[in-house]
Amino acid sequence: MTSTKITKGRLVLADGDVIEGISFGAFKSNAGEVVFNTGMVGYPEALTDPSYAGQILILTSPMIGNYGVPPTEKDEYGLSKFFESDKIHIAGLIVCDYSVEYSHWNAAQSLSHWLTEAGIPALFGIDTRRLTKKIREFGSILGKIEFDGQVIPFENPNSRHLVRSISTKEIRVIGPNQSPRIIAFDCGMKYNIIRYFVHELKVCLIIVPFDYDLEKNSAQIEYDGIFVSNGPGDPTMCQETIKSLQFALQLTPPKPIFGI
Repeated sequence: MTSTKITKGRLVLADGDVIEGISFGAFKSNAGEVVFNTGMVGYPEALTDPSYAGQILILTSPMIGNYGVPPTEKDEYGLSKFFESDKIHIAGLIVCDYSVEYSHWNAAQSLSHWLTEAGIPALFGIDTRRLTKKIREFGSILGKIEFDGQVIPFENPNSRHLVRSISTKEIRVIGPNQSPRIIAFDCGMKYNIIRYFVHELKVCLIIVPFDYDLEKNSAQIEYDGIFVSNGPGDPTMCQETIKSLQFALQLTPPKPIFGI
């Protein structure tokens, strides 16, 4: 946190539950779907995972922020070395305890500064255990992080076409131009998936938008297999992806199809 001034905010749930916390992110109300992540480490990766787009993320680890945030370095393929995309995708962050001081050999800034610069609200001092037990029992719930004078309505992010907003807009070829060549439908693919394909499996990955028409194949892509990434929101909205997969399932000889 950049100052000693305490700004309070509140997490308001659609079931009427209101929980007060202390702000350590942007002073900006935001709404989304409240979910949780049980990882003990890896908050920079979780916050930049496109799968969390539109969601208010609860981190169950008791203390967050103690190792700061790494720099925005790129690898040889132009991907962020330490993040899962090029920006924070969550709608808000809820933690139990935030560490104002951070210490790590690779830290470039504090979590508070990173969230504030990105315009993402965050609260600490909240009983995340209670919230997690509620979500585990009743499922994800709509919620909003609000500040005084910034009352906003609830918003269901799954009513929007989240995949359309985050999928790549152009075809990208990553890795050596050799076989096997895998065409990857980007429905919210994180960078670690790309790294695994290219570094570990040694394949040529052709990343296409979620709505790429595989039957027309306007780019005349030659491929040996098809991969479909995971992503946020309602998958039934991705009718273009479904249509391409229906075409691929009828190919003779068949091509392997897999996904997350």
